[in-house]
Amino acid sequence: MKPAPFKYIAASSLDHALSLKAHHGDEARFLAGGQSLIPTMNFRLARPSVLIDINGLRDLAGVARAGSGDIRIGALTRYRDLERDRGFLSACPLFADALPHIAHPQIRNRGTIGGNLSHADPASELPALAVAMQARIRLKSSKGEREVAASDFFQGSLTTDIEADEMLVEIGLPAQAHHTGTCFMEIARRRGDFAIAGVAAMITLDGARRCTKIRLALCGVDETPVDASEAGACLVGQTAGDDAIESVAAAVQSRIAPAGSVQASADYQRHVAGILTQRAIATACERAHAA
Repeated sequence: MKPAPFKYIAASSLDHALSLKAHHGDEARFLAGGQSLIPTMNFRLARPSVLIDINGLRDLAGVARAGSGDIRIGALTRYRDLERDRGFLSACPLFADALPHIAHPQIRNRGTIGGNLSHADPASELPALAVAMQARIRLKSSKGEREVAASDFFQGSLTTDIEADEMLVEIGLPAQAHHTGTCFMEIARRRGDFAIAGVAAMITLDGARRCTKIRLALCGVDETPVDASEAGACLVGQTAGDDAIESVAAAVQSRIAPAGSVQASADYQRHVAGILTQRAIATACERAHAA
């Protein structure tokens, strides 16, 4: 299929792009990698009357590290750039686990971090990572800017807190605590397909191997990424034995409400989420101990 007619404008600067968005509002969409937007336009699920091409705004791409250890990722940073950045992957090992699961190399060569998060597909990996890592999303408009916690940013399937005149310009990731292990796992019908269920786990241990903090987030099992960290509260203050991990997995299963799909029933998604939770926590604990 072909998209509905639209006007194409190449933005010459960030201010230019934001002024165009302020003028056209919901009728305009930003074009970066286009790996989510263009297919929806071809199926006429999205019909923007104006496309604002922001590929020339190079200041919105790249990874910056603050003295505090926090990491800032520009919205136009492509998946492939992160895959090749060994320093970034060392600082954010959850991304090292998750990036190979995202679509296929051709898509990762073009797709952008900002586009993925703005699209907010509930089966996508990066929204779950953002929630697990307690990321901050920076939004900008011609009137000013603001930051939103990732847990508040995703409001529904393909729905975010972005206002009609705003652009997602950056994602901030807090520094990972010492003795923290991470793991991302997912199950899909074929490699590169959307996840039937996926789990991101972050575990921090003390010197006696007791859990001091746990973060859990899931993708593919609800209309938004699910922050299931409270389900792991029973692990805090104790070692992560098999029984304790199974209890966390059962708590996660009770908190999610998968809808099922052509790929898997809701019961199967819930079952897979529990199994992945157990495996991800166990692996994260092993990595935390090794760290």
